[in-house]
Amino acid sequence: MGLDRMLCYQQVVAADAVMEEIAALRQRFPISMIVLGDQTASGGWKDRLGQLPDPPRIMLVDERYTTLEARDRYWQMYPPKGLAGLMPQPLRKIPRPIDDIVAILLIERYLSRLTGE
Repeated sequence: MGLDRMLCYQQVVAADAVMEEIAALRQRFPISMIVLGDQTASGGWKDRLGQLPDPPRIMLVDERYTTLEARDRYWQMYPPKGLAGLMPQPLRKIPRPIDDIVAILLIERYLSRLTGE
């Protein structure tokens, strides 16, 4: 996501493929910073990302409640179709991992902090 909040890329990537995926993305996009949640394994990822050639800046952001927020955002981005739309949201099952949506929320939190929103 750029500073303009336009989403450039969205994908859930397996942990063992992250470093290669970042290297490929840096060939396509001018990535100068990576935003990480400040809790789940962030220290290990910060160390690994720091070993990249010309390492990007790493910004840690409070990740509390992002999974809950990502569930809501998922249904905003991908509204249910058919009978599923009649079910209350807490009863609907999200059919895929939502780590990419959590990442979007973390970036938005960082950008909001920058702009004082």
